[in-house]
Amino acid sequence: MDLTNTMFFVVPNETQPQVSQVLHDIYFALKEKGYNPISQLVGYVMSGDPTYITNYKNARSLITRIERDEIIEALFEFYIEENFEKKGEDNEK
Repeated sequence: MDLTNTMFFVVPNETQPQVSQVLHDIYFALKEKGYNPISQLVGYVMSGDPTYITNYKNARSLITRIERDEIIEALFEFYIEENFEKKGEDNEK
């Protein structure tokens, strides 16, 4: 195994709208039930345990339809786009 080269991880971007819609639906289901949506979603992403997500409004079933790496990718894309690219800070200093 060559540890000097960076491996490329390429994921097709076609799941972005689906991930966004699922997170939207789950966020509001958790909020309506009185949970802290951020804490619950972090718990799920870190552990893979769907019991962090309520069954209310079919949210638990929805979260299991997408892979956790797709959720993380969508979050990184959004964060980087909002915080670096839109502000013109995507160049190395």
